Amino acid sequence: MKRFWKEVTVDAVDGGFAILLDGRPVKTPARASLAVPTEALAEAVADEWRSVGETIEPRAMPLTGLANAAIDRVVANKAAFAEALARYAESDLTCYRATGPQALVAVQDTAWDALLAWARRRYDVDFVTTEGVVHVAQPTATVEQLTHAVEALDAFHLAGLSPLVEIGGSLVAALALLDRAITPLQAWDAVSIDERWQIEQWGADEEAEAAIENRRRDFLAAARFLELLD
Repeated sequence: MKRFWKEVTVDAVDGGFAILLDGRPVKTPARASLAVPTEALAEAVADEWRSVGETIEPRAMPLTGLANAAIDRVVANKAAFAEALARYAESDLTCYRATGPQALVAVQDTAWDALLAWARRRYDVDFVTTEGVVHVAQPTATVEQLTHAVEALDAFHLAGLSPLVEIGGSLVAALALLDRAITPLQAWDAVSIDERWQIEQWGADEEAEAAIENRRRDFLAAARFLELLD
């Protein structure tokens, strides 16, 4: 789609802020009005539209994409969306540790033990950790508490949380980031330990480096989306 507008503005509407192109509201793919809860997020989304060149490149507009997802996908079925994210409580990345080498084990323990310690304090829960990738059941109370934390979020926070959980594989890290217990870069470093370790040990080709950089970009964009909601 080619750029057809000259001016991008933000307008206060009932319950939020809409993005306008030459005075006309931007529509989501499902043809709903693109309106977001905070002025800060609206201005950031508007900046993405201001930065469009001759044609729209969706990959360069992650905040717009997440806002579209909140409106078109999450609002329509919030309970099911939250349930899908909450399932990560049953198999959180931070509970599955390497058996070796010891240097990798130490890095995982340092980053992931801190995240689990935060979650224990924040939600009054406990976790079972294991070596390897064979599934280990978490305490029922832990799954219930983390599920409740996810279900309490509104559609926009769920839309922002989703890429963090799906890219990183850790609901705990995503919730810690949402709670501002860690920074976006600390969260990314924690959930990408294994990938970065492999690259450091064995090197990476151009395709592998591009893949991890794309994941990092999407992860940090989702973190920014959440920050702009507060």
